[in-house]
Amino acid sequence: MTKPFPAASPRRLRLRLALNRTAKTLFLLSTAFALAVLAVLIAQMAAQSRGWLDWPFLSGKLSLDPERAGILGAIVGSFGLMLVMMPVTFVLGVATAVYLEEYAREGRLKSFIQTNISNLAGVPSVIFGLLGLTVFNRLLGLGSSILAGGLTLSLLVLPIVVVSGQEAIRAVPGFLREAALAAGATKWQTIRRVVLPAAMPGILTGFILAVSRAIGETAPLVVLGVPVFLLPVPDSLLDDFTALPVQIYYWTLDAVLVKAYANLAAAAIVVLLALLFLLNAAAIWIRAKYQRRY
Repeated sequence: MTKPFPAASPRRLRLRLALNRTAKTLFLLSTAFALAVLAVLIAQMAAQSRGWLDWPFLSGKLSLDPERAGILGAIVGSFGLMLVMMPVTFVLGVATAVYLEEYAREGRLKSFIQTNISNLAGVPSVIFGLLGLTVFNRLLGLGSSILAGGLTLSLLVLPIVVVSGQEAIRAVPGFLREAALAAGATKWQTIRRVVLPAAMPGILTGFILAVSRAIGETAPLVVLGVPVFLLPVPDSLLDDFTALPVQIYYWTLDAVLVKAYANLAAAAIVVLLALLFLLNAAAIWIRAKYQRRY
């Protein structure tokens, strides 16, 4: 016969309740502080961009005259980067996650690969810029093109997609695999028709969040040698380009000499934030729509 748990003393119970209230208050204050900083940032950028964020600014080309400068080339360059980065990152990231979770045997090789992927997720982004400069710019002769920039950013976020893909695949209940195998499906058929559809919400959420991070990266593109001044709107993936974070960076530097560039940078930041909010909202919508309970 099991003994009943001893009842907690009133003093100990009051202490636990006080600790619970304290922790709840600290977490609430932390969340409120983060939201307040974000609200102040958005309000400041909106105030500085007032009168500058308009259709001529969105559809205009780069110019040395702040009154005539636009970010059409930077917007096209950013979308070109996503056009290269997203399919490369998704295919390689999901394939690697499937291999590590479904095919790789436990042992030194898997442990070695897993450790290096985890370490790559914490490497500073400027290191990936140096890698892109060495491999894509110089070795492959792609220069500072959209293709080189997209491949460099793919290397940057690939570890994040792999880790999030592994977690999503690992969360799929084992009885779904067993039921498919018992019905006569092969291992690949089980992965393709059962495991991946069940894990796809988590995979896509991590993928979109990784893309959101890559869009705001500046250091890899600066190291890659992405130019910024008076570039035409790119027509192909092999053209030189600029991107929104790079343009914001250089306009912020120029604001020391010409104050109007600070307003241009603020307007570009508002556009970049809007793009990031849309991508994060897409991630939340995907998880809410396709999440399944087992």
